Amino acid sequence: MVVDKFSPVGVLDSGMGGVSVLRELVALLPSENYIYFGDSANAPYGSRTDEEIIKLSEHAIEGLIADGVKALVIGCNTISAHVAILRKKYENLPIIATEPAVKPAAESFPGGNVVVMATVATLRGKKFDRLMERYKDMAHIVKCPCPGLMDFVERGDIHSDALRAYITERLSSLDGVAMDEINAIVLGCTHYPFVRGMIEEVVGNGVKIFDPAPGIARQLLRRLKSANMLNDSDGNGEITWQNSSPDKKMIELEKNLLTMK
Repeated sequence: MVVDKFSPVGVLDSGMGGVSVLRELVALLPSENYIYFGDSANAPYGSRTDEEIIKLSEHAIEGLIADGVKALVIGCNTISAHVAILRKKYENLPIIATEPAVKPAAESFPGGNVVVMATVATLRGKKFDRLMERYKDMAHIVKCPCPGLMDFVERGDIHSDALRAYITERLSSLDGVAMDEINAIVLGCTHYPFVRGMIEEVVGNGVKIFDPAPGIARQLLRRLKSANMLNDSDGNGEITWQNSSPDKKMIELEKNLLTMK
């Protein structure tokens, strides 16, 4: 299959969370065509072993390559923890990974308390350890593992009392930091922007929330420009929706999430 500037950009996620990245890509690069693949049948990745995550990711990437994508955006922090392995295997495919926005949070609140909400797999990874080490002297960076939080998004539950109770419990049990001492929260999973409103309700307006998705979109723009692969067509591109789940409602949920704030 011939790949050119009109070929689609692949967006890969363990489920529906990567739609929060896709909507930023569409906002910045509306002329591009996209294929969104959510592996909801195997979600959540955050509780899987590294070997399982890599195997599932490779299977999904090979499907997107077969569909002729010109670049790949990994809209998932858990998969992105293994991006070095994936880039080595698929060296001819430009791969843009997701990284928790620790740098801008730490720079915005030097000496402050920066909480990173993420999956267990993301927080245990060497990639995150290196990121945390890089900025540990700038701010107090606190891990907040959130097993099960992505499941709320996967089932479309983003306003419930159960969600409020879950977020309150997670942010009330941090190591050495009380909730009213938090300066910033980094959304370390692309599912979490969809529960941002609830997080803000729990912590109040005085806490700044950092979402990496706009930066990912800017990075894709730079990569496509440098490779002379930017789609310069007039009008909007198309989005092709794919999901590994046999439940057809998953794709409808993905489409709804695209326009949800």
